[in-house]
Amino acid sequence: MLAGVTGWPVAHSRSPRLHGHWIARHRLDAAYVPLPVRPEHFAEAMHGLRLAGFRGCNVTIPHKEAAFALADALTPRARRAGAVNTLIFREEGIEGDCTDGYGFLQSLGGHDPAFGPAVVLGAGGAARAIAAALLDAGCPRLTLVNRSRARAEALAEALGGPVEVAEHPGLETTALLVNATSLGMTGQPPLELDLSHLPAHAVVADIVYVPLETALLRAARGRGLRGVDGLGMLLHQARPGFRAWFGPDPVVDDALREAVAADIPPR
Repeated sequence: MLAGVTGWPVAHSRSPRLHGHWIARHRLDAAYVPLPVRPEHFAEAMHGLRLAGFRGCNVTIPHKEAAFALADALTPRARRAGAVNTLIFREEGIEGDCTDGYGFLQSLGGHDPAFGPAVVLGAGGAARAIAAALLDAGCPRLTLVNRSRARAEALAEALGGPVEVAEHPGLETTALLVNATSLGMTGQPPLELDLSHLPAHAVVADIVYVPLETALLRAARGRGLRGVDGLGMLLHQARPGFRAWFGPDPVVDDALREAVAADIPPR
């Protein structure tokens, strides 16, 4: 059984380590490999992998929109997100799924999106998948904040439902704050945001996982708030693909987290 992760470049991906851990745990006769593919060769490469016997692959930058266009069938959540991060090769064709929103919700642990309003920073692909998942899980009101207001407004219109766009987040009633941008990632500018107005029950989530504790999460925990790092989203989003390709339903636990995070700087 073969699967992999495709991107350009793709050497940085932690997916081979993640899936390799599960393959070893379940003692499968399988392999999960990195598949660097140039954008102009993406479609022919995916069809070739399917014909070569691959079960499917994860898709990372810059191929997610191309994977959406390529798929013969889309899951409802992929159609809602407008992007694909998981391809499943079947006899009848290629199915596209988007598991980012699922992975994010699972990473929240006991937090129920229906508990209160959410603020999502960003309007890119990750923000769209997360926002859609929150709305579908019952979030009563969602506010999008993005450097380009026009892009946030376009996303709000595409999502529908109780979504508004703001220049600055009003945090006084926020139950969940999500950084769905790359700000705060190693090598990127920091995310500068005053958390003093967040309620004591608020949860702060950051999809960045390099470093594991961003300045945003450090500030949240300094206020006694619960912080959720981006590694959980990465781990959980991998489960549906692994199950579809290899059969077992894998578990996200401390052993997996330690294996994948072994060389990630803590701060």
